[in-house]
This record gives sequence, C-alpha cells and structure tokens, in this order.
Amino acid sequence: MNWTEVKIFTTTQGVEPLTSGLLNIGMKGFVIEDPADFAAFLEETTPHWDYIDEGLRRQMEHCQTNVTLYVADNAQGLEELASIRSMLKMLKTQDAQNAYGSLELKINQVNEEDWATAWQKYYHTVRVGKRLVVRPQWEEYTPRPEEVVLTLNPGMAFGTGTHDTTRLCMELLEQYVSPGDSVLDVGCGSGILAITAALLGAGNIAGCDIDEVAVKVAGENAALNQVENKIAFHKGDLTSQVEGSFQVICANIVADVIIRLCQDVKKYLAPGGVFIASGIIDTRREDVAAAMAATGIEILKECQSSGWVAMACKAK
Repeated sequence: MNWTEVKIFTTTQGVEPLTSGLLNIGMKGFVIEDPADFAAFLEETTPHWDYIDEGLRRQMEHCQTNVTLYVADNAQGLEELASIRSMLKMLKTQDAQNAYGSLELKINQVNEEDWATAWQKYYHTVRVGKRLVVRPQWEEYTPRPEEVVLTLNPGMAFGTGTHDTTRLCMELLEQYVSPGDSVLDVGCGSGILAITAALLGAGNIAGCDIDEVAVKVAGENAALNQVENKIAFHKGDLTSQVEGSFQVICANIVADVIIRLCQDVKKYLAPGGVFIASGIIDTRREDVAAAMAATGIEILKECQSSGWVAMACKAK
C-alpha cells in the first residue's frame, strides 16, 4: 500500500491542541518535531555527552515546529485528509491570538489540482442504509425503484458516504427525516447530509460550515441533485447566522464541537425534534454522553461502526 505524507506546521504552544484535534478525528499515529523540545534535551544532556552531531543540531535549530502523519493512498485516506482540513479550519477559529502558528497543511503526492483525479481512482457507488445510494458524478448507475440516489463530487470537502461517521449519520437520517421536515446540517462539508435530507423529502434545509471551500462544493452538489432550491448553505461557525427551529439537526463533526453544540442545540430544535450527532470516536463517547445529559438531551438511539459512534437524541 502507498502512503501520503501529511505535515502540519504549528508552534510549541499549538502542538497540544493540534494533536488533540487529530486524536478527535481518529488519527492516532503522528510524529512531533519541535525545536523547543530539542533545546530542552540538549540543556539536560550536553554536560554528560562528549559529542553531539552538529548536523542534527543545525537541522533542529532551523526546523519549524510541525506534526507529521501518514494516510493511506486510497479512498479512506482521502476522507481523512478532508477531515484534517476541516479540523484545522476549526482550530484556526479558536486561535484569535495566532498562538498556534500557520497550521498550514503540506501534502506530498496529492495537491489541490489533483484531488478530484485522486478521488476517481478509489471512490465508487456505495449503498447506505436500506435504500440510500451515493453515486460519484463520474459513474453511471441504474437505480432500483425503491432506491434514493445521491450524486456527489466531493472535491476537497469531507463526506462521501464511504467514511463510517457519514454512513452512520445517513442511516439515522433515513430513519428520522419525514417529508416536509426542516433540517439543519452543522458542519456540512460536501453537503451530503443536507442533500440526503432533501432527497428524503425534507423541505426547508440550512447547512453551515466554517470552510469556504466546503460551502462552495456543497452548493455545487446540491445543484447536481437538483435540490438547490431546498437548501441554503452559508459559511459560518457552528450555528451562526441560523434562525428558527428545525425538526432535525445533524452534526457530523468531532466530539469537542458536539459537546459545545449541546449548549445551543435545544434552542434550535423544534418540539419533538431529533438531534443526530456523529463523528464521535469511541474513546470520547462518554464525554459526549455526559455533556448531553448535563444539558437535558436524551439519547434515543446509538449506532457504532469501526470505532466511531453516532447518536440520535431528543431534548427532555
């Protein structure tokens, strides 16, 4: 299997929030290079050593603090790259003082121009739940009478139906969305969940994402599925610029953001409405459940797949 190197540039202060963000999206293996750590190491050990490699010393002195990880050169790896991009955008919104550095993402082997081509190698039509089918724009597919087909070009945004968190969320939408429902998709990514809701019969749908690229891609995907008149996408942090109440609210993000969202979700949830939360790695399941209980949100149903958890909830 081939691998793609992903390097994220940050600062000494940014290492902890950055690595926490990576753990939250399921990225468990990475390497940290921080000149401050090397300087501390030299200070402690130099008196006891007769020789220190000068090449290594110069390399570390001129190294910019970074976190490096590797993703597989396949469909899952591309989903992970999109998830990392989304997480970095979110982290930047929390760093008003620019203490975490540039958070610039450097990818070897895959650049922005080649992203769509890379998707086409691995991303194929996939069936989700009982009757949902996600079809890449470049593939032909003849649906069965009972199937609801969603056509997608993921671009650089997260959400194709191949990742466990997206599939779990789509399966719950299939169970809880009724014709005419109003739906809010928080962290819309490629628009896959909002479009799924529209194709299932929902009427008034809003989608928001902090990533401008994601909002653009989501709008294009809505047009591909001829549901652009049902959905309004906008760039914003969580529920900013959103008004009114919704029968269904879905958020396929990360545990920390869902925990913060618990504070506001009841304000936007219509009486008897359902809050669908996904993107929760299993090691954070208890944290999310505790935050929901503390804010008066009751878990109705829970689904798990490959270490990820999704929940359907209601306000008490």
